[in-house]
Amino acid sequence: MTVEFAARLPLARNELDRDAEHRTTPDVERTLREDPATRFLPVHRGAMLRRPDGTLRFVDAAVLPADGTLLYLGRAVTDAEDAPAGTRFAAVLVDDAAAARIEPDADAWENLRMFGTELSARDQGLAVEAVAMANWHAVHGFSPRTGLATESVSAGWVRRDPEGHQHFPRTDAAIIVAVTDREDRILLGSNAAWDANRYSLLAGFVEPGESLEDAVRREVLEESGVAVEEPEYLGSQPWPFPASLMVGFRARAVDGDPTSARPDGVEILDVRWFSREELRAQAGDTVLLPGRTSIARALIEEWYGGPLDLP
Repeated sequence: MTVEFAARLPLARNELDRDAEHRTTPDVERTLREDPATRFLPVHRGAMLRRPDGTLRFVDAAVLPADGTLLYLGRAVTDAEDAPAGTRFAAVLVDDAAAARIEPDADAWENLRMFGTELSARDQGLAVEAVAMANWHAVHGFSPRTGLATESVSAGWVRRDPEGHQHFPRTDAAIIVAVTDREDRILLGSNAAWDANRYSLLAGFVEPGESLEDAVRREVLEESGVAVEEPEYLGSQPWPFPASLMVGFRARAVDGDPTSARPDGVEILDVRWFSREELRAQAGDTVLLPGRTSIARALIEEWYGGPLDLP
């Protein structure tokens, strides 16, 4: 992975010491809540608050519900105006009533997808970690082993059932691929869940027992009918919507007729090869591209040779 490409992956930026050892400190949640230096980030249905200058908005412990799930996010490693190095950060998951007390303007609660590119590296790391953990807690209220209700322990990093079974956060690996043909055109597909004129790279989850490279070859062939070779890793970024790690590759189509590309007709409804000139002429008009927070956009711009002046 090149440094230049990594810098274009907004949700992969981070300036935070996750300080995993502190998660198991006795009575860690009470200590964090009682420490006036702790910065608290309320999270409501995956949304957060920002200050007028665009930075994350932290709140006092006193306004947070005592029974809200606390997630210890880590320590600052650099000085900032709102938090010197060493400051500890925690997210607290709040319900509708608590969110309304903290900030009654519903529009003030914003989704990371929309403002992810606008945050500093520190705030980006905090927001991505908080959203990913919030999504995990939302679906692990019961033990998959016993069916019993679980409780949050270890500052939010473990859920435990009454029989003592512990459950840890999981991340789903997914590959995403910039496929090019012998004319250096890029292959984009339109997903059945999107608007008809929205196109992006082909992607899919890695199956059990499968390598990343095999997942690249399988997913591209399944979704487009195109066989690829020489998968090359470029970089990765978390995608906590709800719990993915997007692993970016580029690969070349095996020699043959590029017009043989065909959508699977279920997940992908259309696939098209684009030259740089064609994409420049159509993007933002008849062709909508993925947003700037996504690794898909970064991979497309890596192939294109620079930023595309689009939203």
